[in-house]
Amino acid sequence: MNKTIQRQTICEELCKLTSHPTADELYDIVKKRMPQISLGTVYRNLEQLAECGVILKLETAGRQKRFDGNPAPHHHIRCKVCGAVRDLHHESLKELDECIARLLPELGANRAMIEFEDICPECKIDHHGNK
Repeated sequence: MNKTIQRQTICEELCKLTSHPTADELYDIVKKRMPQISLGTVYRNLEQLAECGVILKLETAGRQKRFDGNPAPHHHIRCKVCGAVRDLHHESLKELDECIARLLPELGANRAMIEFEDICPECKIDHHGNK
């Protein structure tokens, strides 16, 4: 993949984040550094970076795609209300990860990610501050 200034800037900005932004959210961030960049350029570059394994594209049916600057194997937890995604690192997942690693070759797969679903703390509290 050719390294363009746009692609490098998009990747740098994504790697600074842990919020797993949508392409639109990342576009707003990148536009501050590169006012001339188009939304289409951001979308195309994110797709290319994901295809090459430089970043992760997180897709769930019915939800807008989100992107992760950390391509290393790890799991996520998504809020079923607002759609926010965050990394999930928990010691008890280590055994599950080892089991998945043994299962991948048998399935003919090279990667697995598990996405857990819950309601984030912000969405658990309504606008009155009640749980």
